[in-house]
Amino acid sequence: MRKFIPPLLVRHSVFLLSASFLLSTNSMAASLDKAVGENTSANVSAQQSQKKVDALSHQTDKLFNEYKVVSKEIDGLQVYNTQLEKQIANQLKEMQSINHSIDQVTVIERQIIPLMLSMIEGLKQFVVLDVPFLQDERQERISNLDYLMERSDVSVAEKFRKVLEAYQIENEYGRTIEAYRGTLDINGSQREVDFLRIGRISLMYQTDDSQLSGIWNKNSQQWDPLSNQYRSAIRDGLRIARKEVAPNLLKLPIPAAEAVQ
Repeated sequence: MRKFIPPLLVRHSVFLLSASFLLSTNSMAASLDKAVGENTSANVSAQQSQKKVDALSHQTDKLFNEYKVVSKEIDGLQVYNTQLEKQIANQLKEMQSINHSIDQVTVIERQIIPLMLSMIEGLKQFVVLDVPFLQDERQERISNLDYLMERSDVSVAEKFRKVLEAYQIENEYGRTIEAYRGTLDINGSQREVDFLRIGRISLMYQTDDSQLSGIWNKNSQQWDPLSNQYRSAIRDGLRIARKEVAPNLLKLPIPAAEAVQ
């Protein structure tokens, strides 16, 4: 037997079902909207987080590259510092050597000054005892050495160079021939004469008119007259010394060598 349901109750039930469905639909829509919103927010947050991650990664790469550059600079500086340490060590050794040399120079200066004074004194005596050629020039050179030794603005090295130079000049006199003009007392009269020096072996003179000639006697320390037989030879010797003619053999008086004591 079919149960009878009143129409009003049926309509009321349908309405309730419809309302319940609508409420359920609205609730689902709200939940969906919330889920979509949360998902959208999560996506935005994820994008922001990714940007931060990208930024941190870029910054990390930059810092790492900077670290590699600085690390290379540090390695270079370490090598440079090691080289500088070696150079400084060598410079310290050089300074010690220089200081030692300076001390040695001071000692040498104290020793060399008396040596130079002794050399100058020896040169004075040598010139006095030597053949009397270029007396004024040689005496002036020695006087200049005496004055030089008193000067404080001249280095010891320069003083020593000048003393050696004077000795070298005196040494050259023994290996050369020379003609020069000078004044000589002949028989109580001052005469202009030509002097002919042959090393240190012989020193002769001849007047302008070639009438008078003489030779220095080492033993008597005076001038001895020469005969006219040497007139032409002395004249030729003067011309050779002045480089006016080519060197040639000359027949001139030569003092005998002294016996060695």
